[in-house]
Amino acid sequence: LQLARSGTYSVWIIPSETPTTPRALTKLLSNALKGPDMLIDMAAVMQLGGCSQLTQQVGRSQLPAARGLPCSIPRRHIGSRRQLRSLRTPTVCSASGQLNAQVAVVLGSQWGDEGKGKLVDILAQQYDIIARAQGGANAGHTIYDLEGNKYKLHLVPSGILNKEAQCVIGNGVVVHLPGLFEEIETLAGQGVTVDASRLKLSDRAHLLFDLHKEIDGLREAELAGKQIGTTKRGIGPAYASKATRNGIRAGDLRDPEAFAAKLRVLAKDGAERFEGFAYDVEADIEAYKGIAERVLPMITDTVEYINTSFESGARILIEGANATMLDLDFGTYPYVTSSNPSIGGVIAGLGIAPQKLQCVVGVVKAYTTRVGEGPYPTEIHGDLAEELREEGAEYGTTTGRPRRIGWLDIPALKYATRINGFTDLNLTKLDVLSKLETIRVATSYTFNGKVLESVPSDLPTLSAVEVGYEDLPGWQSDISGARTWDDLPENAQKYIRRIEELVGVQCTWIGVGPGREAMVVQDSKWIQ
Repeated sequence: LQLARSGTYSVWIIPSETPTTPRALTKLLSNALKGPDMLIDMAAVMQLGGCSQLTQQVGRSQLPAARGLPCSIPRRHIGSRRQLRSLRTPTVCSASGQLNAQVAVVLGSQWGDEGKGKLVDILAQQYDIIARAQGGANAGHTIYDLEGNKYKLHLVPSGILNKEAQCVIGNGVVVHLPGLFEEIETLAGQGVTVDASRLKLSDRAHLLFDLHKEIDGLREAELAGKQIGTTKRGIGPAYASKATRNGIRAGDLRDPEAFAAKLRVLAKDGAERFEGFAYDVEADIEAYKGIAERVLPMITDTVEYINTSFESGARILIEGANATMLDLDFGTYPYVTSSNPSIGGVIAGLGIAPQKLQCVVGVVKAYTTRVGEGPYPTEIHGDLAEELREEGAEYGTTTGRPRRIGWLDIPALKYATRINGFTDLNLTKLDVLSKLETIRVATSYTFNGKVLESVPSDLPTLSAVEVGYEDLPGWQSDISGARTWDDLPENAQKYIRRIEELVGVQCTWIGVGPGREAMVVQDSKWIQ
């Protein structure tokens, strides 16, 4: 409205009885090409949370005076080279955290458990489709609604609380159908309906069976002292079946006889490979007859669905599982997951072209945690680790295992940022550090007297690096009630700014508590 008053573009005020859903407003805006540049219904503005919600529904090319939109960046605000890089995809339109991106991706940047589900849940209120691209039930996302009710999710996308959104489980996910339906029934008990009208499962997604869980446990036992530390949910063996081309896909349930034959072959292969393999294949075939009846209405060609929806203008939010430092290619191999939780897994796991991805958010905890075995350069031990574990409730959503605790690792975060091309960061659990007098940030790795430029691929080197730290003063005050940047103590602001300086990406979202509302959202400094 300020830009309108200055003559940048014209505005019509439309009557309050005019339809005020986002789609209806989009139509009105699109029909205004020969008239004013923007239509404003003030009742709708209040209902939808600000003008940015109106403008985000319309592509820039649809308005004749696009440079005057609130989401654009006036020339006078363009500054340093780092600022120009961030201008490639301006994402935040207002302090309410509205995104001006048709396709947005939320990925973990550390070893998982960063709090991705919360941001996905918040952003899902703005999106038409929320999709999972990889992983399986080894992912554990905990989210809270506005009333403080807690929901634990493993396979169902975190956008399920948005009743208007479609949720998609993509072809890159491995799915244990009995577990999926247990999760759906738990959600139903909490008042959340999940059926074929809300959830679509890719016909190309590979199925995970109880035999995969059995193999997972037997395989860990074989390693005798060199365990990977898996969740024993069968994720690795399911992806192994996919890679050896004897896996079974969701679409195979459409032909019961062919499905049964394939499952018998899979069971025979397991029995021949592992001594002590115990699995009743005929009982599982019988059980899957009932499961098939329930899941078949959900099974969809999601590659066609995602791309057709994109072409029709639908807004798509992609939810990552696990994280970059657990990536099969880029993580601390072999102490990794069995899929690609980085940006490549999004493309392959949904069948969406890379140029369609606009905003890529890296979720980073204000410290670090890790579950399972493997090198962990900034790990904290002793009483401090226990205090932070209790303060942050750092126990696995999937396994309940206590998480290992460490300081924020900037070399690892910069590595993840390079791989994924993060446009923004979501810094989570800042409140957990509130009692500390001094907060350490790892800023460098040194090996044999040489500063390493990246995270080394070989574990002996990574395990032996000397970590360089920078000590920052704590704020020692409760920040859980902060809702704006100015609400944060000065030292908390300095901590955030130092992270941004070291990584080169803005912390757009800052989590200060578990609830959906416990989030500080920064305006981009290049948006008026």
